[in-house]
Amino acid sequence: MWHVSDYLQVSTATETRDVGVRLAERAISARLAASAQVIGPVTSVFWHHGKQGSGEEWQVLLYTTAERYPQLERFVLDEHPWTNPQLSAVPVVQGSAEYLAWLSRSVEDA
Repeated sequence: MWHVSDYLQVSTATETRDVGVRLAERAISARLAASAQVIGPVTSVFWHHGKQGSGEEWQVLLYTTAERYPQLERFVLDEHPWTNPQLSAVPVVQGSAEYLAWLSRSVEDA
């Protein structure tokens, strides 16, 4: 049986929609995520290099298991064009049994 804490929504951001879509497609192709959503543009406000900044970005949400997260994290950090991209994960606290089963099957090693 699945425990909801076994599933994660992982978030990062990219400068353009195309970069976000490519990152998502490659993560899914590598079976590190079951699905992804690229949302935007969004306005981000942040602290960077000692000063406040803001800019337009595209949010990338990736859905995976806690077991696959370390590999997904390494992939995003290696493949992202930024040297220190925002990368965080939150647990999925509810989900249908059918969806969670599909998610698990989708990220199994091929």
